Amino acid sequence: MYQYNEIDQTLVNERVAQFRRQTEKYLQGELADEQFRALRLRNGLYIQTHAPMLRVAIPYGLLSSAQVRKLAHIARTYDKNYCHFTTRQNVQYNWPKLEQVPDILAELATVQMHAIQTSGNCMRNTTSDHFAGIAVDELEDPRPYCEIIRQWTTLHPEFDYLPRKFKIAVSGALHDRAATQFHDIGVHLVKNDAGETGFKILVGGGLGRTPIIGQVIRPYLEKKHLLSYLEAILRIYNLFGRRDNKYKARIKILVKETGMKKFTDMVEAEWQQIKDGMELGDGRIAAIKGHFTLPDYAADAADDLSFGQYLQDNPAFATWYKQNTVSHKIPGYRAVVLSLKAPEVAPGDTTDAQLDAVADLADQFSFGEVRVTHRQNLVFADVKQANLFGLWQQLVTLNLATPNIGTVTDMICCPGLDFCSLANASSIGIAKEINEALDDMDYLHDIGDVKINMSGCMNGCAHQSVGHIGILGVDKKGAEWYQLTLGGSSENEAAIGERLGPAVAKNEVTQAITTILDVYIKQRLEEESFLDMVKRVGIDPFKEQVYANH
Repeated sequence: MYQYNEIDQTLVNERVAQFRRQTEKYLQGELADEQFRALRLRNGLYIQTHAPMLRVAIPYGLLSSAQVRKLAHIARTYDKNYCHFTTRQNVQYNWPKLEQVPDILAELATVQMHAIQTSGNCMRNTTSDHFAGIAVDELEDPRPYCEIIRQWTTLHPEFDYLPRKFKIAVSGALHDRAATQFHDIGVHLVKNDAGETGFKILVGGGLGRTPIIGQVIRPYLEKKHLLSYLEAILRIYNLFGRRDNKYKARIKILVKETGMKKFTDMVEAEWQQIKDGMELGDGRIAAIKGHFTLPDYAADAADDLSFGQYLQDNPAFATWYKQNTVSHKIPGYRAVVLSLKAPEVAPGDTTDAQLDAVADLADQFSFGEVRVTHRQNLVFADVKQANLFGLWQQLVTLNLATPNIGTVTDMICCPGLDFCSLANASSIGIAKEINEALDDMDYLHDIGDVKINMSGCMNGCAHQSVGHIGILGVDKKGAEWYQLTLGGSSENEAAIGERLGPAVAKNEVTQAITTILDVYIKQRLEEESFLDMVKRVGIDPFKEQVYANH
């Protein structure tokens, strides 16, 4: 993984010192709330319902075991012994004391971490495929390009105060696991007709109040032009993005109102002016790639003979292996997904004790590396097949081995009203109810791949618009109600879910979900996925049953 140089470390250290002075001035009454607001947001600090919330960047979802231990220490020392992993591959602390936030940032800096630009109207954390570098369908490892973008975006002076927040995702695989079509800019590694590897650039995607699927602005871009082309897009957005209405300030609205052809023409004209002076040299790319070398894989890893016996003798292990491990491009290895979706746990939450244990296991089984997924789980990317059984046994004791990855209970869920001051409705409690109603693992595995995404407000932090089943909390005269959508997807065939009908009351949500799943079970064709069935029959069969007694 990328290691800071002297410039990186100095920048982060100075940022900590700067924010410490700003916080002291605020606490002493020398800065007004509105003056401090812009400063704290640039350092990842929100004011939530009960306490400040600190969002820490995890660039492209990659953590070392030392960084995981530091996150555990911070949860134990400055919070309530846990933290929350988000859909943007970040981590959040919900209970820090304002006066201690500079101390937290100083601790993070000792392990090459920070909270810079995790909030505010700036370029946010660049995200990527959590199986980058090991995926069997990968064209090229996207992480070096994520790092190049990270360095370009960090404290970029021209784009520090954009019309609205700005998000970039990069994918190097045939299967899009980074939701690139729902980002302000999506970057795909592709090959042209000559077999050369470059980038396909998408623009204008986004979720939230107005979900829009991004469009291709350039089918093929040479690698050397990556930063100049992104710079051109940002310049046009910064010049023409709306600042009069925050709900219409995202680039997706600019692209929609301008029209794709005119927007493309403006970007191309701007790019022609700057591209020659911003070329990425081969040496620069090679230097960054040098930070992402392959670990020391065992040459004989595929020769293990005991693994098949473990599968045969232990059905629980066999189920976990099927659900929670993923093929690896190196024979004899698997990627392992650690489920942060145990039935009694708020999705994405993990304790300090679990984090310390995860760091130890990463050192023992996965070359000291941990990754964060877009569905709020963790990954050990490089586990030797012979070690899977021993790892599984330890994950069971840690409550991190629930075999539900890719099932209904592997749901995305935002903190909702329990923490977030923006929320209209609860979400964690609803998730718990759904988990309790769907506690039969055999049933879950029979249903197959059904993704539930639930948000407590229109901001869409939990990507409800692109859930196979989306749940959106809304306020009706002080009461919590929930709108349901079906058929969304953030993967290759991107789709925005269709609203099922009127919002349902809080005490009816779980029954509505079980009814939707029952309709699917009864009416699906053999081997037909939930999404395929929704595409085939539409939402009417589901709507009819959900609202039968209304």
